[in-house]
Amino acid sequence: MATVTLDGLRKEFGSGRIVAVDDVSLEIADGEFVTVVGPSGCGKSTTLRMIAGLEQPTSGQVRIGGEDVTNVHARHRNVAMVFQNYALYPHKTVRQNMAFGLRMSTDLTKDERHDRVAETASMMGIEELLDDRPEELSGGQKQRVALGRAIVREPDVFLFDEPLSNLDAKLRTGMRTEIQRLQEELGITSIYVTHDQEEAMTMGDRLAIMNDGCLQQTGAPTDVYTNPANEFVGSFVGSPSMNVLDVDVEHTDDEVTLTNGNRFKYTLGGERANRVSSAKVSTARLGIRPENVAVVEERSGIETTVEVVEPVGSDNYLHLDLGDEFIARVDSRIEPTTGEIVEVQFDERDIHLFDSRTGNALLFEGSRREPATVAP
Repeated sequence: MATVTLDGLRKEFGSGRIVAVDDVSLEIADGEFVTVVGPSGCGKSTTLRMIAGLEQPTSGQVRIGGEDVTNVHARHRNVAMVFQNYALYPHKTVRQNMAFGLRMSTDLTKDERHDRVAETASMMGIEELLDDRPEELSGGQKQRVALGRAIVREPDVFLFDEPLSNLDAKLRTGMRTEIQRLQEELGITSIYVTHDQEEAMTMGDRLAIMNDGCLQQTGAPTDVYTNPANEFVGSFVGSPSMNVLDVDVEHTDDEVTLTNGNRFKYTLGGERANRVSSAKVSTARLGIRPENVAVVEERSGIETTVEVVEPVGSDNYLHLDLGDEFIARVDSRIEPTTGEIVEVQFDERDIHLFDSRTGNALLFEGSRREPATVAP
């Protein structure tokens, strides 16, 4: 087991024309499970490949267990990587696939390799598949073999590059639980890359959110969800996405008033008002999560028209005309009809405010890892 430290990591392609990763610094504790999440092309897989030694950083440093491995070959880093496409040798049996890394990177005898493979296969529940070839396996079985091949090496660090993307929803949920169980049991430092924010929220001890090559925020999943550092994080983390509306900001002596045309007006006081006032902004972006939007009795809320009602089991998603893709997540017993006028309300304590120019959260509590990207 080991710590992993990324210090000012940068990766350029095409003689600097494309910056895939831009000045990423991150400290991962011994035994910690960190999920790296972000949209396609944000640089998360490139970051993982630099940790593995499959890509050479343009600048910056990678340290594993306190040792600088930036220029150390991948085979000497004692990390094990699980790929999206499983990366199994088609001509080798499951046993041979799992033993291959041991044969190439250790001085274990054949019998010792055989025993370790058998032990790991039993742990993964694939002992009856050891003489099969990959073409004979299902997607879930292939993924178990890929995980077993990583585990059998007893590495310092596990690296997962979207390993469940090729599985169906039910199997993906089961394998998610299995990976969590194994990581907790083995206690190996793990970095898990995914574009699925639900997967990231449920699996890791800590989230690292990336966008456009930059690290936007790190923190415990619940902390990131309730206290996003900027509009990108607030909108990316959570399903359905956070609703965002433009508001005008009026400052008085001890209060701040937020208005959205003639639709609604909110007044902030106390410390929240002081934070917004210190930013000296005249406009902002107001964020409210769908589950914090409540349908209320007539003449007690904000009037809006229901555009679509989307049943999703125990909840209904109400698409409202308050803004682009504005959604209220309500109990399934609330069933307005399309075109019906309803009134909604949200608590002042659930409001997020973002700077219209920088995207930074005006009510953020904590320290930002990186500057935010410019809000759309």
